[in-house]
Amino acid sequence: MSDVRVDPWLGTLVHVVASRQNRPNLPSTGCPFCVGGLEAPEPYTVKAIPNRWPPMPDDRCEVVLYTSDHQARLSNLPPEQLASLINLWADRTAALGARDDVDFVLVFENSGRAVGATIDHPHGQIYAFDHVPDRSRKRIAAGWKPDESPERLFAEREGWIASVPLVSAYPVAVEIAPRERIPDLPSMNTAQRSAFGAILQDVLRRVEKLYGEPAPTMMWFNQRPTVSAAKSSNVAGYDTAWFNVEIVSPWRSAQVMRYIAAAEVATGEYFIPVVPEDLAARLRAL
Repeated sequence: MSDVRVDPWLGTLVHVVASRQNRPNLPSTGCPFCVGGLEAPEPYTVKAIPNRWPPMPDDRCEVVLYTSDHQARLSNLPPEQLASLINLWADRTAALGARDDVDFVLVFENSGRAVGATIDHPHGQIYAFDHVPDRSRKRIAAGWKPDESPERLFAEREGWIASVPLVSAYPVAVEIAPRERIPDLPSMNTAQRSAFGAILQDVLRRVEKLYGEPAPTMMWFNQRPTVSAAKSSNVAGYDTAWFNVEIVSPWRSAQVMRYIAAAEVATGEYFIPVVPEDLAARLRAL
């Protein structure tokens, strides 16, 4: 059961979910996502399943299995497999977003033990919020759009661009977005989904090469809030929301973590050892 509390001084939302303390850190026997495992008893191409340890109630948390191949990575999925995955992301966004109790659908991935992944099989998650999270609301209200500054742009492909943001709390941070506004995954046509998949894999491969080995990463999709959110709370900027993907890594060099420490937690101000423009130049060269 989730107990949502609000910090009375800062307004920060915290979901207190005591049941998640009992989650197994690693599978005790076999991989639950491989064919024949607990979550995938039958063969599959891609698959969305309920989260057994949901941080929110009412079937609003799902796990997305990218492939039945345990050794694969999102960066190297074959084109047909990637297309099936993007279609599944879009379908689940649409289905969850059609619910009256859902205001915002977040597609995300934690890759690597250092960022909390407990199962190595390629997978991600979807959380369907009954409100628009504060960070998402602020970005939309501020009119977020792609940064095409040449010094931070590092990849372009079929109407999509990838750049390093001007500021981030993480030493490695990149953004992917269409040059022309698309609000969310379900709004993409077949050609747009194909181009999105191509640049997503391009960027992931560059990030994997950055330190000579795959770094732990966190990835999430920023999408337009649902129609329910627009009707109930008049989300500022709803009609101009711009789909984009953020990918970050806590590594500041190979195998070296950058920790967000006391002064940063205390103040909300960050001290980053990596110059964004230098990072863009390195990614551009890969």
